[in-house]
Amino acid sequence: MQSLSQQTLNELTLLIKQWGYDLGFQQVGITDTELSSAEDHLQQWLAKGFQGEMSYMSKHGLKRSRPELLHEGVVRVISVRMDYQTESAAMMTKVLQDQTSAYISRYALGRDYHKMMRNRLQKLADKIERALSQLMPNDDFDLRMRGFVDSAPVLEKALAEKAGLGWIGKHSNVINRKAGSWFFLGELYIALPLPIDEVATNHCGACEACIDICPTQAIVAPYQVDARRCVSYLTIELQGTIPVEFRPLIGNRIYGCDDCQIICPWNRFAKLTAEADFNPRQQLNTSQLLAVFAWDEETFLVKTEGSAIRRIGYERWLRNIAVALGNAPTSDELITALRARLNGASELVTEHLQWALAQHQL
Repeated sequence: MQSLSQQTLNELTLLIKQWGYDLGFQQVGITDTELSSAEDHLQQWLAKGFQGEMSYMSKHGLKRSRPELLHEGVVRVISVRMDYQTESAAMMTKVLQDQTSAYISRYALGRDYHKMMRNRLQKLADKIERALSQLMPNDDFDLRMRGFVDSAPVLEKALAEKAGLGWIGKHSNVINRKAGSWFFLGELYIALPLPIDEVATNHCGACEACIDICPTQAIVAPYQVDARRCVSYLTIELQGTIPVEFRPLIGNRIYGCDDCQIICPWNRFAKLTAEADFNPRQQLNTSQLLAVFAWDEETFLVKTEGSAIRRIGYERWLRNIAVALGNAPTSDELITALRARLNGASELVTEHLQWALAQHQL
């Protein structure tokens, strides 16, 4: 395969970014694969055991921080972001303050983003391949492109920062000065030496609002999150029993947590998504705890079809809601619902139901 001139690579890069925007990504950036600083940070984080039960964070060795070990021949990463916010911070706060409501992390209210974004990345890859075949019709070429959306050992936040999409904030999410942090990330690995973008600079300053607001104080230091304390980890990643010390702090959060994003001042610049797929399904943005607690397993599977929520399964769904009901105002209806669930409940769910009932002094 003949090499492309710098001018051609520059022109192709402009086309790639335009194609990305046309496909619904709000930003497209390009970076190289050098992640030594991020690798050091990851290794220190793992050494402290902050990953908890997330063994996948370490089982792939250095593939996460060395893209060429994951995908041979890659020299560039095309990083993209897609906004997903569907309502104001005030609306989210209203749900959090109503202890009878069920709060679900806003990223999970609509269609599962993984498949949708991967499909868009594949369309982008197809466009790049067609463009190369026109530029070099007589050459064989292998761009070795591969798209990822939170689906493989990829340091997506570090790559996004290097590609200029935003900086990694003190809460460990990526923040963009013009768009806040309510967005998904995706990557396209490619074996083509495209020109790279400038690394995003940090603008957190002295602000520690995310650290102060965290209900379980999981942000143990700026840029360091102990996942074992994080509500998102406790309600999504953790397979077994939620530690008793964290249960009262979880409040009415039954799937994930957004507090650190809701409080972030940069999110005043966040824009509502234009993607209909991200709109709340099954009225999950305004559901009552007792309503979702009443679902049987079949209803749970129907209501969460095509949703990221389904990954935790029905047992952990009940576990999480039991904790939230333990934190809710006492009522005869609530107590009756908790007692009724004891019939045939698994050992895991039973333990959390009994804790919830004990909170109502029964």
